Amino acid sequence: MQLKPALAQKISASLVRLCTRSPFFGTLAMFARVQASEHVPTAGTDGRDIFINEPFFEALTPAEQDGVLLHEVLHAALLHVSRRGGRDPWLWNIAADIVVNGMLFKNGYTLPAGALRDPGREQLSVEEVYELILREATKFQLDWRDLLEHCPGDCQPGDEEGTLAEAGQAALEAYWRNAQAQAKVVEQSLTHGLTPGGWEREIQSLSAAQLDWRSYLWRYLTHTPTDFNDFDRRFVGRGLYLDTLAGESVRVFVGVDTSGSVSDEQLGVFLNEVRGILQAYPHLCCDLYYADSALHGPYALTANTVLPPPFGGGGTDFSPFFERVATDQTEWTPVVSVYLTDGYGHFPDIPPHYPVLWVVTPGGLDLNLFPFGEAVRLLAAA
Repeated sequence: MQLKPALAQKISASLVRLCTRSPFFGTLAMFARVQASEHVPTAGTDGRDIFINEPFFEALTPAEQDGVLLHEVLHAALLHVSRRGGRDPWLWNIAADIVVNGMLFKNGYTLPAGALRDPGREQLSVEEVYELILREATKFQLDWRDLLEHCPGDCQPGDEEGTLAEAGQAALEAYWRNAQAQAKVVEQSLTHGLTPGGWEREIQSLSAAQLDWRSYLWRYLTHTPTDFNDFDRRFVGRGLYLDTLAGESVRVFVGVDTSGSVSDEQLGVFLNEVRGILQAYPHLCCDLYYADSALHGPYALTANTVLPPPFGGGGTDFSPFFERVATDQTEWTPVVSVYLTDGYGHFPDIPPHYPVLWVVTPGGLDLNLFPFGEAVRLLAAA
């Protein structure tokens, strides 16, 4: 629905204030087309356009208008609509609101009373927050889901030329990536490249294709990272294009952080995948260790192993695990180590010379802070 002159004037004034206050956020906002909608009780976005309920918006203070408009712009620019995948729409919207509202409050913006907050998790990515609140849905209330799957019925879908609607999701993502790049250029030219607080963690989720952590694990268990024999057709249906393992045996050392930070559900998901590997490739040798500040194990794993109860509960020291692997490995058998952890602990001073895959729980240490190996986030498939 076309904006009435009074609402158009308020939106224009808000855009001016946003550009003056933050060239980065203001530039992003300039890429969003705003439409009025009576079908939307407050505000929302379909990932491209912003939809505003005129009576709701006009009742807000100018500062609140800026906050609401920028809230929806950030949802769109960070691709929160398309990143949901198959996750629960309401819980995903709650997680996205927590992250966006935290970003806004951190940068001094104002939102209407009752805006959703979870200060302890606002610095995380939406995927991480979603995982953490998955079992706490009753803790939060969301009166209106503003991440819309479709354009409201009283609005015009697509952009002015209709090209985005025709080109589909890839064009939408390219559109907002271009907006982010241009906002970065404007920010650098005016404020020496200081992007708004809270932006970097969330933007990391867009910097590369999101790979399920299990795909990383499978890659580590192939003959070599570049020696592709053929795809294992048993797993293509699961979306995992895995090259077949060579005939030689591979020894896998699995370390599980039992310091209390890893939930039973996350532990179960991880160990179930390890069982799946053993069922598919019986020639793998897998040793499991539970570890906090001490080491418990090894427990030899087979496809039908009943897992022992975890031991631990103290602090976290990663060194005993890697010291034990160095002692147990042999020269003629390829070795891979996998460590499930939140990442908060003491790392060994000397990195191991064999491949290391860190599988990091939601809310855990920033992946860039692991001193060696490759770190991936343990997130449920979308």
